Amino acid sequence: MSLPELFGIFFYVGLFTIGGGLVAITLMYQPVVEAGLISSALFYNMVAISESTPGPIGINMATYVGYELYGPIGGILTTAGTVLPSLIIIIIIAKYFAQMQTNKLVQAAFSGLRPAVSGMIAVAAAQVLEITLINIPSFEETGSIAGLFQPRCIIFYVFALAVLFKTKIHPILIIFAGAVFGILFL
Repeated sequence: MSLPELFGIFFYVGLFTIGGGLVAITLMYQPVVEAGLISSALFYNMVAISESTPGPIGINMATYVGYELYGPIGGILTTAGTVLPSLIIIIIIAKYFAQMQTNKLVQAAFSGLRPAVSGMIAVAAAQVLEITLINIPSFEETGSIAGLFQPRCIIFYVFALAVLFKTKIHPILIIFAGAVFGILFL
């Protein structure tokens, strides 16, 4: 894939990412993983790192994918491709904000987008859970249901959720603990 094609893919991702970075991940998966540019495992490792680093996850992912494929110039182009549509749209909205704010069609469009965005976020969450808690390649190799689940990951996930909901610990500490767990045990 050429650099202009990669830029085009991430421009598309940036243009249709309505609802946050998890939607961007869902939109990135097909043209990046299913096209064979990177493996599914590497993609989800990138997701984990992008969630753990400061900044918007969608832009972090774009930068990481571009850098992985083409080095610094790839990272710059994919980041620009992801950010440029939002920048253009914000400039247009700023110019016509007063007129658009009360427009019934604009309000209806955003109301219609909410369920679609929720669905895309749910797909991204399901994909992340699948790759982290379920070991499909092991199941396909052995056919054993016991090999399907990753007990250590499930135990850590349940423990982290319990700590997050039962204590007032800051979520960044849970993210840090998850990174340490991944480095030490996976």
